[in-house]
Amino acid sequence: MRETPQQRIWRDRVEALIGLAAPVLDLVLNAGDRVSRALAPGDSDYYPIRAPAEAFELGRAPGDDEPQKRPEPVD
Repeated sequence: MRETPQQRIWRDRVEALIGLAAPVLDLVLNAGDRVSRALAPGDSDYYPIRAPAEAFELGRAPGDDEPQKRPEPVD
């Protein structure tokens, strides 16, 4: 189903609003992160990600002998 001109106008408006709000939201997230680190420096719930040396690859699943073909996208 194709989008109507009115839907396209509203989509463009919403995307523009998101584009304008993104830098402000990034600043809010950054400020919140810094405040939380300053107020709770001994965070015991923090678990760092694995070091690159500890990374591992998952093997193939049983019964997955040949790769599946991806379905074609539907417009």
